[in-house]
Order: sequence, then C-alpha cells, then structure tokens
Amino acid sequence: MIDHGLNGLIRSWLALALGAALILAVIVVVVFLWSSIGDADISLAGGVAMALGVVVALALGIALMSLVFISSRRGYDEAARRD
Repeated sequence: MIDHGLNGLIRSWLALALGAALILAVIVVVVFLWSSIGDADISLAGGVAMALGVVVALALGIALMSLVFISSRRGYDEAARRD
C-alpha cells in the first residue's frame, strides 16, 4: 500500500535519515576498528585486490537480484500446471 500525502513524506524522510545514520555508524565503527589494528599496512596490490573483490561481489549480487526480479516479472516463478 502506497501512502500519499504528508504522512508518507514524513515516513520517506525518516527512512532516509535512518538509513544514512546507519551507514554513518558503520563507517565510524570500521574506521575505529581499522585504526585500532595498529601497523597493519596494506600494499598497493592488496588494496587493488580488495577493491576488485568488493566490485566483483557487488556485481554478482546485483546480477543475481536482477535475474530474480526479471524471472518474477515474466512469470517464470509460477507453479507448473498440467492441463
């Protein structure tokens, strides 16, 4: 159910603010934990490998979710019927 009007606008902004606050909290925790490790430098090759791993994982997740969405929209997920 889509709620139009002021109540829906407030809910949208509240959800956006909550999501932004959650992302900020995760960033703060990651920076704190990363700095508390001490002298754990990552080489350029390690940084590139980590960045590529993140990109590949995101691409795989996006591709799989897209396939699920397309499959659902085109009716491939419907139960098979015997006529």
